[in-house]
Amino acid sequence: MNGIPVLTLLTVLPLIGAAIALWTGKHARNVALVTTFASLAVALYVWMRLPADGGFGLVEQHLWAPTLGIEYHLGVDALGALMLILSAIVTLMSVDAAHRVHHAPGLYFALVLTLEAGLFGSFTALNFFHWFLFWELSLIPAFFLIKLWGGARRGPAATQFFVYTMAGSVALLLSFLAVFLSTGSMDFTHLADLASSGKLEQMVTAHLGPVTLWLAVGVLAGFAVKVPIAPFHTWLPDAYAEAPSPVTMLLTGAMSKMGVYGLLRIALPLFAHQIYLIRTPLLVLAVVTVVMGAWAAAAQKDLKRVFAYSSVNHLGYCLLGIFALAVPIAAGNASGHASQAAALNGVILQMFNHGVTAAALFWFVAMIQARTGGHRGIDQFGGLRKPAPVLAGLMGITLFASLGLPGLNGFVGEFLIFRGVFPLSWVAATVSVLGLLITAVVLLTVIQKVFWGPVPEHCAAFPDLHHGERMAMAPVIGILFLLGLVPQIIVGVVNPTVVNLLAHWKF
Repeated sequence: MNGIPVLTLLTVLPLIGAAIALWTGKHARNVALVTTFASLAVALYVWMRLPADGGFGLVEQHLWAPTLGIEYHLGVDALGALMLILSAIVTLMSVDAAHRVHHAPGLYFALVLTLEAGLFGSFTALNFFHWFLFWELSLIPAFFLIKLWGGARRGPAATQFFVYTMAGSVALLLSFLAVFLSTGSMDFTHLADLASSGKLEQMVTAHLGPVTLWLAVGVLAGFAVKVPIAPFHTWLPDAYAEAPSPVTMLLTGAMSKMGVYGLLRIALPLFAHQIYLIRTPLLVLAVVTVVMGAWAAAAQKDLKRVFAYSSVNHLGYCLLGIFALAVPIAAGNASGHASQAAALNGVILQMFNHGVTAAALFWFVAMIQARTGGHRGIDQFGGLRKPAPVLAGLMGITLFASLGLPGLNGFVGEFLIFRGVFPLSWVAATVSVLGLLITAVVLLTVIQKVFWGPVPEHCAAFPDLHHGERMAMAPVIGILFLLGLVPQIIVGVVNPTVVNLLAHWKF
């Protein structure tokens, strides 16, 4: 692919697939499968072409509207490339899970592929204008996928999802307009250099007064909705529960990572010092997100709502790691720098691991719903391990991965986060351990009530996974074991980028 603009190709590929799928009717799923396989292949190629020094690779930069600070500027480091792979994997899983699209399958799969293009554009753009276009592009297909193919309360859920995320987008846009008016630039790398040298705050203050802290709050608010951070999470349970399960896979597996990615790519590089100034309330919100998410999951009777709140809990660990590391460390303090690096490595690994695991859990929910006429209440099942031992076994492995069992992928990211956070903020880390304990109770309760006990009459003929489903789930389960046993596959590539990021963030 030498000489080919690979990142542009990666973003355009799903749009081409979407245009074809829109007119192919019942064959749209096959078009989407081919497109997502091709996208995953290109994403893996991007991963293999990353610079060894942890910097940006495959850079594309062209003038667009220079008087407005707008450039077509693309590039990826290990953080962006990992999110590309995650987006490609989750979209492929979602398309494979969507066996029964009862109306307008062409439109459905065209929207899914458009959403994938929005994800790819968001994770490759290095100019705010370009990035914001794809940030918003991902919102539109997600809204219609919930609105047109969702459950009984899909209308209010889709509207709440749209209004919340649009409000966050407005906060982001206003803050960046202020930054542009002060600096004349929308380029992430240039703005990060200005912030690292202290010039960004000086320029903002000279043009607008001492408002840099408020601009940081605006940016944080935009990402707080997307992650989401408590108390900005209230749109999530309804959206996840009412969306078709394959769409929920996209929402939790990929779209939620856009918020965490934004914190690492935009908020910390530009406003590291301001985030340090409000670090304590941010840590409180992170701890509340961890513990509240787990407690709320424990109170649910709907499988999708259990896993929705569990996702809030797991993303809370990412927030805990990010906000805990936002503290100045003296140049000679090797232990402090090691703690920051461990926390950030853990956050990035947790983003990927949670994306795959959470998407897999909602895929199993989709399989259960398809076999029971839409049932998903925990108390509606029991003893499924007898008629469906393969489904029970594979879903059990995925639940234990989500729980953080050593040997599976969920353990390593959480371990690194806590290993880094304890020396940096032991109080926050200690309280957050409650989230781990409650999550264990929640997921073990799901296993007990769904797979053990007497088999209800309506589940007596519950079919096990057929050959195609087993083949589809095999690589997913393989990822859970592979990253649990050999996390260095990701950490070894990501760590140089982590070092670069930490070196440029000036708290």
